[in-house]
Amino acid sequence: MADTMTQGRQADSARRRQRVVKALNIARGDGDDISVSAIARAAGVDRTYIYRHRDLLAQVHAAQTAPRQDGAAATSVTAASLRADLANAEARVARMAGHNKQLEKRLSELLGAEAWRESGLGAPADIDQLQRQVVNLEQQVTELRGQLRERDQELDAARAANRELFAGMNKRR
Repeated sequence: MADTMTQGRQADSARRRQRVVKALNIARGDGDDISVSAIARAAGVDRTYIYRHRDLLAQVHAAQTAPRQDGAAATSVTAASLRADLANAEARVARMAGHNKQLEKRLSELLGAEAWRESGLGAPADIDQLQRQVVNLEQQVTELRGQLRERDQELDAARAANRELFAGMNKRR
């Protein structure tokens, strides 16, 4: 009786194996989606059946990476191409996020400057002109101080000359 049960299980396993191989061949021929779940569903078996039989699992993985037989190899989607697309999309999202942060920062600065100006607390809009005027006035002050020193020296010299003249006139008398 045990032999009969073992033979029955072997026959059932063989039928399942044939259904998996047939489903895999049909999926290859039709260009359908090839995955463990899709093949198991088409063959009417549980996914664990394919995972328990390493040779069937290897056939499914080989079919996933093999080019399609219907001449649509250029348009076939492989796991590698999907990973590359995902990596490119993630890189693009990262670039866009960085650009978005830059734009948000710039907008924040502009809105802050505008609010500061409108509140009256900020510096006047023509601060550059006022700074140039301050520099010009400082230069004029420096020039005027130099002129004042020269005139003070001339005045001191004239006073000294007057003293000598008066001293000389007083001696003669």
